[in-house]
Amino acid sequence: MPPTPLIAKFFRTERGTEPVRDWLRSLPRDDCKTIGEDIRTVQIGWPLGMPLVRKLDSELWEVRTHLTDSIARVLFTMQGDTMILLHGFIKKSQKTPTTELTLAKNRLKLVKGSL
Repeated sequence: MPPTPLIAKFFRTERGTEPVRDWLRSLPRDDCKTIGEDIRTVQIGWPLGMPLVRKLDSELWEVRTHLTDSIARVLFTMQGDTMILLHGFIKKSQKTPTTELTLAKNRLKLVKGSL
């Protein structure tokens, strides 16, 4: 019997917004679909490594999606069998920008604090 896929949940702010869902909705339909397919691949095949998934920190990973003319990243953490999508962005430089990483880590603290 194949393993049960991970559950994917969007990080939710105190105000009830879901920044990753909102970001995905702002993207062109094809890009959103490609990112969604990569997230689904992670859900089905976890744990995965490069080139699709890279560990950034002790409890932080990124889904690496190559789009037609850009590169997208979705940063997530794990809670049991659930991947929590913390932050998404279009990558514009070789290195992951500190501001993007800091935002994901701050959201990770909020998630860990709510357990």
